[in-house]
Amino acid sequence: MSLDLNFMLALDTVVREGSVAKAALRLHKAQSAVSYQIKQLEQQLGLDLLDRDGYRVKLTSAGEVVLNEGRRLLIQANQLEALSRELNQEWEAKLFVIVDGILSLQTVLKALKDLADEGAPTRVQVKVEFLRGVQHRFESKKADLMIVKDYTPHPHLHAENLSEIECVLCVAPEHALAQMKKVSLTQLQEHTELSVQDSSQSGNDEHVFGSERVFYLDGFFAKKEALLMGLGYGWMPSFLVKDELKKRKLVEVRFDEGSRYRFVPRMVRHRDQALGRAGRRLVELLRAEA
Repeated sequence: MSLDLNFMLALDTVVREGSVAKAALRLHKAQSAVSYQIKQLEQQLGLDLLDRDGYRVKLTSAGEVVLNEGRRLLIQANQLEALSRELNQEWEAKLFVIVDGILSLQTVLKALKDLADEGAPTRVQVKVEFLRGVQHRFESKKADLMIVKDYTPHPHLHAENLSEIECVLCVAPEHALAQMKKVSLTQLQEHTELSVQDSSQSGNDEHVFGSERVFYLDGFFAKKEALLMGLGYGWMPSFLVKDELKKRKLVEVRFDEGSRYRFVPRMVRHRDQALGRAGRRLVELLRAEA
């Protein structure tokens, strides 16, 4: 039996996306073509792989076993393609990177500059997203790499840690909160809170305090300007406000539950989507920067 991996890819994509329609969009094919490929796979194997009775497509018990093995084949095929490109010293045509807006874009840009200086002809697209929007864009657009603060782990994702980042709760020196020696949660909630809007539109920052008035900005540079104006209080990555804190253009809020927190950002890629030469080199450069 000659098994077409494109049929297995169609099955995998339908299960990941939850419907034939969404899988067709991801694969840039007609719905009928995706359905045909899965039917062909079922006929080749002599098995029913999908339970089509419900609203959402589900795998049969046989389908679960077949897909688990099929995903291993897809990963191996991608790894073989990557190996052939590496042996041929080929650069991929394009590289799509998603970056969390709370992270230092300068670090990413420095790595990209080094990549360009080395003569990489790959066209690189960098997209900045916020909160859940980072992983949403990474998965929906099948991007090559995401550098993210928080994400939902999955067996098909591979992640590695980067350098720890600190965030500080700050406010303008003329703000009422700056005059208080100790600030409780109730006292915080009496003032305008500044946050960053989730670019997926599906949720908001988990570090909000629940103030009655919250202003959502479209990025941390806008949030920084709002803080400097005395519009409210909010969390900022320390590297973005280091100078302002030193010059007391902003001050740290003396919140009694802690005015600083740290997190470890991660560099994440798809296990079944092998990186090309430029992608692998960019990962190396980012590791070196970290």
